[in-house]
Amino acid sequence: MSENQSARTERISADLAEVLAPLDLVVEDISVMPAGKRRLVRVLVDRDVPADSDPTAAIPPLDLDQVAAATRVVSDRLDETDAMGEQPYVLEVSSPGTDRPLALPRHFRRNIGRLIELSVPGQEPVTGRITRADDTGFTLEVTGAKQTSEQTYSYDDGLRGSVQVEFNRSSDSEGDDH
Repeated sequence: MSENQSARTERISADLAEVLAPLDLVVEDISVMPAGKRRLVRVLVDRDVPADSDPTAAIPPLDLDQVAAATRVVSDRLDETDAMGEQPYVLEVSSPGTDRPLALPRHFRRNIGRLIELSVPGQEPVTGRITRADDTGFTLEVTGAKQTSEQTYSYDDGLRGSVQVEFNRSSDSEGDDH
């Protein structure tokens, strides 16, 4: 990405963070790419996770009404600023999907209760369910052949995770969206 494109994306991100904050949403990612005579602007938004929130509570995903409200404020802000210039663009606003890598503390906090595969530098990948996540680290419940254990990790360990999609989650699990 060119320096100019990067600066534009940074400016757009700052503008959008300002208008999304009252909706308790944050900008996860922005991409601007050519699409014929137009540009495609993709904005990923997600819930803001307050620092004082319960580190064991599942955070519900965005619903369609929240995405629609985010789309309205993002569209209005882009139209009132010169960030996109005169060239027409197509706007897509959505939440990050389950294929989005978990790399930052807020990513792990938003996925409490979900099954993830964790890449740990120098070790085999670990699969477990996030039971707790705060600003310093998280805990996975790992089910082995003979026993279940809890393993605690620090974000400083250079970890990357990915959500594992579950089609047949056991009935004793909390929530219906995991």
